[in-house]
Amino acid sequence: MAQPELDRLKAELIEAIAAARDLAQLDEVRVKALGKKGRVSELMQTLGAMPPEKRKSFGQAVNALKTSVSEALDARHQVLAGAALVEKLASDRADISLPVREGPLAEGRIHPVSQVTDEITEIFADMGFSIAEGPDIETDFNNFTALNIPPEHPARQDHDTFYLPAAADGSRAVLRTHTSPVQIRTMLVQKPPLRIIAPGRVYRCDSDQTHTPMFHQVEGLVIDEQTHLGHLKWVLEEFAKAFFEVPKVKMRFRASYFPFTEPSMEVDIGYAKVGDEIRIGEGDQWLEILGCGMVHPNVLKNVGIDPKRYQGFAFGLGIDRIAMLKYGMPDLRAFFSADLRWLKHYGFLPLAVPTLAGGLGAP
Repeated sequence: MAQPELDRLKAELIEAIAAARDLAQLDEVRVKALGKKGRVSELMQTLGAMPPEKRKSFGQAVNALKTSVSEALDARHQVLAGAALVEKLASDRADISLPVREGPLAEGRIHPVSQVTDEITEIFADMGFSIAEGPDIETDFNNFTALNIPPEHPARQDHDTFYLPAAADGSRAVLRTHTSPVQIRTMLVQKPPLRIIAPGRVYRCDSDQTHTPMFHQVEGLVIDEQTHLGHLKWVLEEFAKAFFEVPKVKMRFRASYFPFTEPSMEVDIGYAKVGDEIRIGEGDQWLEILGCGMVHPNVLKNVGIDPKRYQGFAFGLGIDRIAMLKYGMPDLRAFFSADLRWLKHYGFLPLAVPTLAGGLGAP
């Protein structure tokens, strides 16, 4: 193609660019001129077939054409983009009289289970406890055998426990019925002294106003050479005072039986009922809140800890139930109903982080 023909092509393309009325039409012109199969691009593809003496001059001429077209496209793009912005600003309207939609920090809610778990964690962290975690699916050894639970114990029956299908060797994994297996896992890999809490989900075949098939539990474990029942009592009293945010509590320890502790106790807390309100630390009525005891020597033997040298205590409480008690929620099943109205009423603001210094009970 001779220079006059290149000049005519340039004039034609520049005219098409100037005639483009919007960005879409301008892009069509760009594709037809500089696209992979565009007219300028096709000229560049003919260079390989030309004699060497013509290739250089023709290549320079085509590059000059490409540069001129690109500059014209950029200039027209700025003009059309500016016009499109002006048109958009002229047509868009914001009604400033409409109410502003509240964002997630105002509308979002922290579930009471999450909030109370954070409260419990904050209290025990201040006492020097660390957090331990474990899987929801457990072995029979960790969930039962290592905890001194005999084969004939009712907790091992299918009507109480969720079992998975049997493996090739006949063993069956289980959805953990408590967070005590986390204590076993910790004692198997760490040496005393130990001071841990283990919050998490647990599973049992039960469902009514105060029971659900899946619920939340936190257990504590202390193992060392000197711990005794007096330490256990102090820890639970300090926890109750901090959690319920009262200056004093009344607690009583009743003898009970758990396979993994000896002696074993259930703990009641004193309260008074004024109308529909339960006031912790007042009155002469009693409410059971947790179970506890000194770790059974057989449990220590099962994890390779010498019970003649070490001893300790353990305790466990239901996070959902203690949340119901503190915040006045009447039905445990509503915790898992996914009702946004319930969560809006009982939930907590995202930034209401519980701290001992600022107060655990978030507004």
